[in-house]
Amino acid sequence: MSFSYDAKSEMCKLESEQSCCEKAECYGLLLCAKSFSLQAVTLVTEHSLVARRAAQLAAQTTGAIVDVRTAVSFHRSSYTLLVQEESHRSQVLSAFGHSGQEISLRVNLANLENDCCKAAFLRGVFLSCGTVTDPNKDYHLELILPYMNLAKDIMSLLREGIDFHPALVNRKGAFVVYIKGGDRIADLLTYMGAGGAAMELMQVRMLKEVRNNVNRKTNFETANIDKTVGASVRQVEAIEKIRDTVGLEVLPEELRETAELRLENPELSLRELGQLFQIPVSRSGVNHRLRRLIEEAENLK
Repeated sequence: MSFSYDAKSEMCKLESEQSCCEKAECYGLLLCAKSFSLQAVTLVTEHSLVARRAAQLAAQTTGAIVDVRTAVSFHRSSYTLLVQEESHRSQVLSAFGHSGQEISLRVNLANLENDCCKAAFLRGVFLSCGTVTDPNKDYHLELILPYMNLAKDIMSLLREGIDFHPALVNRKGAFVVYIKGGDRIADLLTYMGAGGAAMELMQVRMLKEVRNNVNRKTNFETANIDKTVGASVRQVEAIEKIRDTVGLEVLPEELRETAELRLENPELSLRELGQLFQIPVSRSGVNHRLRRLIEEAENLK
């Protein structure tokens, strides 16, 4: 199963301790579903636990008769929650303070009586129209909503108290509220009741950071080795040129000692080479002497 599926499964196993939270979660499930009007109250999901939870909450909260239908195709199942009778649809809308005559569908904040209701409502919204990407691939959570004003209301709730920094984009006629960033998504999952999913996300994130740090360190060390080897090759070539033309004996004593040590130890770093002198020399001192040797070689005909 997907990471999103598992997160929803965890949320569906929560037991609401207060009736106000049950109502708020049910409201989020139905308001952000496929349709929420006098013509149709319909929720479509591929998650059996979401369908079951929505049906139970709707029946308990509104008293309406709710049907759940199952369809199977290409080894995948989908579940459709329906309120078939118009009188029952009116009953559902009325339970949440809607008439069905609204010009634009908005969040009725009267259904979020207490602070705890906001988390329950957002959980219902996520169960209804949300997805979260596998953290091994990306850190991305989104809610796909049918109306702009409804999307803006959801964004406002996501900014209150804990600001989850939501953003909005129009995608093929739908309005997508999305959140980026591992920390923000983990915090929101925890807030909605999926602490296990949040912990899994953070573990993946930590493992990624360790891998990235190891890769950066390895790349850095590899680059340094390449740089050291390349410099050593140029230095040895210059010293050999001096040796084979005028001889190392013509060099000042400090340069002759440097040349001989480099020829004997082409693989050593400047700091390691400096420790081999009769009187140890600093890295910058060794570098200065080798640069002088390269200049001497360049001046030879």
